[in-house]
Amino acid sequence: MADGSASASPSSASPHQHHRDAIKSSVHNSASSRRREHAIAVGKERREALMRAKRVCRAPLSGSDETVMEEGDMVIDEEKANLEAQTAQAVEELKSALSTQGKGAQKKKIEVLRALRRLLSQSEVPPVEAAIKAGAIPLLVQYLSFGSSDEQLLEAAWCLTNIAAGEPEETKSLLPALPLLIAHLGEKSSTLVAEQCAWAIGNVAGEGADLRSKLLAQGALWPLARLMLSNKGSTARTAAWALSNLIKGPDPKAANELISIDGVLNAIIRNLEKADEELATEVAWVVVYLSALSEKATSLIVRSSVPQLLIGRLLSSENLQLLIPVLRSLGNLVAGDGYMVDSVLIVGNSITDQALSSLIKCLKSDNRVLKKEASWAMSNIAAGSFEHKKLIFASEAMPLLMHLLMTAQFDIRREAAYTLGNLCVVPAGNAGPPNIIVDHLAAIVNDGGLPGFINLVRSADIESARLGLQFLELVMRGYPNGQGPKLVEREDGIEAMERFQFHENELMRNLANGLVDKYFGEDYGLD
Repeated sequence: MADGSASASPSSASPHQHHRDAIKSSVHNSASSRRREHAIAVGKERREALMRAKRVCRAPLSGSDETVMEEGDMVIDEEKANLEAQTAQAVEELKSALSTQGKGAQKKKIEVLRALRRLLSQSEVPPVEAAIKAGAIPLLVQYLSFGSSDEQLLEAAWCLTNIAAGEPEETKSLLPALPLLIAHLGEKSSTLVAEQCAWAIGNVAGEGADLRSKLLAQGALWPLARLMLSNKGSTARTAAWALSNLIKGPDPKAANELISIDGVLNAIIRNLEKADEELATEVAWVVVYLSALSEKATSLIVRSSVPQLLIGRLLSSENLQLLIPVLRSLGNLVAGDGYMVDSVLIVGNSITDQALSSLIKCLKSDNRVLKKEASWAMSNIAAGSFEHKKLIFASEAMPLLMHLLMTAQFDIRREAAYTLGNLCVVPAGNAGPPNIIVDHLAAIVNDGGLPGFINLVRSADIESARLGLQFLELVMRGYPNGQGPKLVEREDGIEAMERFQFHENELMRNLANGLVDKYFGEDYGLD
């Protein structure tokens, strides 16, 4: 997936354990591990499709005196060799300007910095490699020295921002600059300089876990958190984006530290409630990683107004960039803390009806990520109380889930199947198999859902095949009038189960063979 692997899941005694695993009888994957896997996966989705984990700064920050360059302001020959030659020359001038003294020296430094920055900003493929080879990094570090003018610091940080947006090895070249970039996040820096340094740090953090660890060890978290509290929208937005890159794991330590900083949760609430969609989007990404990685953060967030605000954003917005992290955050909270389903999404409360409406809205979307995320969130609500199951079963979600089970891409089909399966059972309260809600089970089978689960049994994905087998067990054990085995046989379910007769996975082999022996043994069909 993205960088790093999921960290070890917490104890199976976790209070939210049952929400994901209600229909499972023998293997229990932790909901926390599931959230971490989602966090890693969405890091890749975000980087490759939705919004780049690293961003080139092409336009001046809000509040800067720099004018936005028009197409004709600077003519750059896009031929690679010429562009690299211009870059090497710009770096040489950068070096020369450092030793300039007297009148006009400061102006000269700004001019040469701006020339390099424009080269690194205007091309579709910025000449980052050429700048590094020419020795730009140690020079830019000198330009970041304390006592420099704000304009000089801003231009130097801007150059470093765009170098950090390059390839992995190019991003790593910024290591010598990190201490000064972090230092200029401090309260003594101007807002513009601090914001540009936050952007550079966000690009570095977006590259991988090793660089995140170095940034955290050098103290980047606290000053970035302070910037997220800013009343200036662009500053808070840049800081939130950088923080979401910095805390995204796999180590949960940074997420635990961030939620412990005074004012952070209040800033999240304020921006989700009142901010424009761009800022709310970045803050929602912070919530994604907090709720994916930190049990402490999840517990605090579900007991705040954040769930209601997320649901409100999900209902009111049509902005895909915002909807995806908002929905992912909501799904994490539902999966991450039993309090969310048991004490927030109480059946009969308006927030619960709004949550269901918002998820149904996403199930109807043409976007596959929204459909998958909504199905996942709903599967965890469906693993709640009997009242939750009845609410979903009676809603518009049912025909949508049935349609997804039969026609959607594989990963969405699996999430829909989990929801439908969870609607059919309530925990037995002991080590035995779950009790069956016969009306729900019969309706799903009668509406044509059984072939969808048998197709899961045939899949190469073991988790999905196990889910399919568990649903077949429910049908054969609980379908009215003992007709379950015949229905399974009619849909070629026996053949699907027999593929596990000699399977290398012992659990699957025993589960499938046990079902065949129990329901299709020597006495089958004699009556």
